Amino acid sequence: MSDVQDAESLNYPIPAPAVLEPPRQWADLRRSCPVAPVTLPSGDRAVLLTRYEDVKTALSDPRLSREGLALPDAARVAAGASEGIFSSPMAKALNAEGHGRWRRMVGKWFTAKRMSALRPGMEAMADQLVDGMLEHGQPADLVTHLAFPLPVFVICHMLGVPESDRDRFKSWSDTFLNTTRYTRDETTAAHQEFADYMSGLIAGKRARPGDDLLSLLLAGTDADGEPMSEAGLVATGQALLLAGHETTAGFLAMMVAHLLSDRRRWERLLADPSLIRPAVEETLRFDPNGSGFGMLRYVHEDTELSGGTLPRGTTVVCSMAAANRDEHAWDAADDMDVSRSPNPHLAFGVGPHSCLGQLLARMELQAALTVLLRRLPTLGLGVAVQDLRRHEGLLTSPLRALPVTW
Repeated sequence: MSDVQDAESLNYPIPAPAVLEPPRQWADLRRSCPVAPVTLPSGDRAVLLTRYEDVKTALSDPRLSREGLALPDAARVAAGASEGIFSSPMAKALNAEGHGRWRRMVGKWFTAKRMSALRPGMEAMADQLVDGMLEHGQPADLVTHLAFPLPVFVICHMLGVPESDRDRFKSWSDTFLNTTRYTRDETTAAHQEFADYMSGLIAGKRARPGDDLLSLLLAGTDADGEPMSEAGLVATGQALLLAGHETTAGFLAMMVAHLLSDRRRWERLLADPSLIRPAVEETLRFDPNGSGFGMLRYVHEDTELSGGTLPRGTTVVCSMAAANRDEHAWDAADDMDVSRSPNPHLAFGVGPHSCLGQLLARMELQAALTVLLRRLPTLGLGVAVQDLRRHEGLLTSPLRALPVTW
């Protein structure tokens, strides 16, 4: 990989020409520099993977791990932070539980049957939120009225967390996901505040358990009859709460923006609602923002990929969004086809660290789209596509607002 090491380093994340478009460099990188040196916001060096097969391999190969990101020589993402999100107290507590053990204990509550049972409640809440948006009048911001509050309601309901605290979750989430804005002391303080908050919630559920996920985890044990540690419970609550609202809210707004940016897509779903499910999957593949920064991995042993060798000690950025536009993996990769099937995209990752809540996220996106098509068939963008703006400097890149009319 000497050629890669000698190549000029790109600043990462790579800017895109417009909100709904991918960076122009992605196609060139996949073709001529699929293992590309990059400089992260912290100033640390890493390598970027953009090919589908390389990203899929890196996310699945045991020689690359997420746990290794806590090692001293691993690249840090954020500038000024005392510890990145992968070596934060939350991440360390989850690692201490043992990833396989933790995933088995939590994953049994995220089955297709359980997620499907939540669908009617999701649609009912989406209907209620649309009522509020109609009462507000047009134009209205879909992020404020639907995309953000719906996932917050769902995950708070699942975990048994007061929805009234959502502004606090948003503040903590912004701190953890920001790569440039917050100082080391501010990040450390936010981690402690969030942990204290979750500890208080868990203590209350231990005294008065309910039928929510945190109460079920409190009573649960592993295959050897051992419960999850207190630190593990706190970190699990934090991780699920953050992941359960931030990324889904971003995907939801981007999904609607993509569908409305070319009216033919929206009209096709109106004519054939059976396409809602594949349309959600295609949005997850097609959107250049939804997978955000990408997943990081640390290389424990030299690993051969199609683009070269990853030396031991390298920090790797796996761009699922770039991989999802790989011309060798998809026919007409740069076209959004709402009927595309099969669609083995990498938006939720792959392998042992793939997103635990992906069934939940899919169900929310399908429920929201179903309600919008039924209630607001004339929905349209309230501004020109080129006037849409993202939040910059975050590990995710959600829309600041999505003005709509109907």
